Amino acid sequence: MAGTGTALGASVERREGRLKVTGTARYAAEHPLPGRAQAWPVPAAVARGRVTAVDASAALRLPGVLAVLTHENAPRIAEPEDAALAVLQNPRVPHRGWFVALVVAESLEEARAGAQAVRVEYAAEDFDVTVRPGHPDGYEPETVNGGYPGRREHGHPDSAFGEAPVRVDVTLRVPPLHNHPMEPHASTARWDGDRLTVYTSSQGGTEVRRTLAALFELPAEQITVVAEHVGGGFGSKGTPRPDVVLATMAAKVTGRPVTVALARRYLPAVVGHRAPTLHRLRLGAGTDGRLTALSHEATTHTSRIKEFVEQAAVPSRVMYAAPNSLTTHRVVPLDVPSPSWMRAPGECPGMYALESAVDELASELGMDPVELRVRNEPDREPDTGKPFSSRHVVECLREGARRFGWERRDPRPRSRSEGPLLVGTGVAAATYPVLVWPSTAEARALPDGTFVVRVNATDIGTGARTVLTQIAADALGVPLERVRTEVGNSDLPSASLAGGSSGTASWGWPVHQACTRLAARLAEHAGPPPGKGLSARADTAGEADAESSYARHAFGAHFAEVTVDTVTGEVRVRRLLGVFAAGRILNARTARSQFVGGMTMGLGMALTEGSTLDPAFGDFVERDLASYHVPAHADVPAIEAHWIEESDGHLNPMGSKGIGEIGIVGTAAAIGNAVHHATGVRFRELPLTPDRVLGALAG
Repeated sequence: MAGTGTALGASVERREGRLKVTGTARYAAEHPLPGRAQAWPVPAAVARGRVTAVDASAALRLPGVLAVLTHENAPRIAEPEDAALAVLQNPRVPHRGWFVALVVAESLEEARAGAQAVRVEYAAEDFDVTVRPGHPDGYEPETVNGGYPGRREHGHPDSAFGEAPVRVDVTLRVPPLHNHPMEPHASTARWDGDRLTVYTSSQGGTEVRRTLAALFELPAEQITVVAEHVGGGFGSKGTPRPDVVLATMAAKVTGRPVTVALARRYLPAVVGHRAPTLHRLRLGAGTDGRLTALSHEATTHTSRIKEFVEQAAVPSRVMYAAPNSLTTHRVVPLDVPSPSWMRAPGECPGMYALESAVDELASELGMDPVELRVRNEPDREPDTGKPFSSRHVVECLREGARRFGWERRDPRPRSRSEGPLLVGTGVAAATYPVLVWPSTAEARALPDGTFVVRVNATDIGTGARTVLTQIAADALGVPLERVRTEVGNSDLPSASLAGGSSGTASWGWPVHQACTRLAARLAEHAGPPPGKGLSARADTAGEADAESSYARHAFGAHFAEVTVDTVTGEVRVRRLLGVFAAGRILNARTARSQFVGGMTMGLGMALTEGSTLDPAFGDFVERDLASYHVPAHADVPAIEAHWIEESDGHLNPMGSKGIGEIGIVGTAAAIGNAVHHATGVRFRELPLTPDRVLGALAG
């Protein structure tokens, strides 16, 4: 476990906070390089087909326009692993919004005007963007996102369900969702001979460097990727996106630094999204509430250029003891933008569906929904049979119920009202896997008594710099102010990306090891460190990625109180409370911020966020924050986040689990279950917008 210092667990302010609030933190599009040009892409106006002609003459005559790149003149790149990066390489249009040209100009305004002047002709083809059960092109994939098997079956789920005295058979739908980080995707590229420097908004500079090296056939050591400050990503910046490829191409063609900053309305088509998911849940139980059968069948879409399957049924393999179970996935390739990671992929829509169905089962049984969950607590992971490294779901439920005042709840739907408002409360459990990836780090002791820790971690607004500094100070046994942490540059020791709630565990592990080794060296060294100081390095390859004999997950419980206006159909959340079991909490302040942020995102999923694929035009209708509604301050009530003190020696030297995504997982289901308690109506499609709610109340 960690050293004897006292830095871990403290409520420490973010080290970069002042830079951000004073506006001096530089983001990807804000590096004022001499001679920098701006570029603006041209999106395809058809949902499927081929580009037959591009007329750039009018654009090239405009003031300030330097070049127009198309599939006919753009630099050739090697075939990418991610087909979504093969921009301007051929005339094919796989979906609406695919970039078919790029205009480079002296200023952003001139580049945008040039893009509007480019004329593109297409040979359009028939297309299909609508996922539905029983789609003839659907198939069962061998694996889904995360490498999980697409199908798992134990016992005889069909017969067990048919024989169960109490049954629930429901279908639910989660619409497409979009990440929409505060800082849209942007990259600035500069060539100096054969050396490439890229400033990019990414969750993983090491991966961007590796990808660019492969695409442009360069040694990785000739590329520097800087991502010192990143204004959010939520998964959409987990891997390189077209902006960094386009910026690199444009800089190569013009011989000048070039910035590509994507307009927000372009993001839904080119940086990934949470694919829609259709769920069928079948739960069979005895009259005592014990599950005898659990089936979760999930259907989703993927693009035709690459397969990405939301692992929405996977969390149902973790949560409840059921001797007979079936979890399957079915995916339909369509003419849609490629889906990708969005905060808590798989667990987020999957647990919404599962926890909604469990609430329905509690109603059928006439049993308290907290007690039903407790009654079906497994002693080992149901799917693999592995023992849990730690699992405190019951403690989270009990503590959450106590803090929330659950014992005062009248379980009858529509039992509480305030004038035209119906008031209800709901609960849901949550889970998210513990993910850790190999990374490297270096620690150096300087002659002046300070320390420098270097690791190519990415701080996407979560406070990674601060927590890594705490880990280092704890292992070294020194005050925080004597430690400086450098992150966000691919010339630093390589590290995994910030995704899957894996960042702190993946980067903190080698930081802890390097600092522990450095402390040992210092103990053997008399006097201050010489010259450039003493250093130690650590690489967790073979350790962090070793197969564990334990099932490792974070868990939580969510409670919600809502009001439903019977006149307008408006749902308002009054209270949200979450209690989490996520290993050792390394920084109380940033941890609470992460939990609350996740719960806020879950609130948006439940009430406001949703996107529509237009079957007539083939694109997303909601393409900006005026139409895709994320929660505003007025939508967010008093949110409480608490945690169970959890000691788990099977994780990493710090004993920590990821906390970035567990907060979102159960929130939408808790709110949906509260709306049912308020109204007596089951809503099985998100979001719970006023038109949908009012229509059901009127019916």
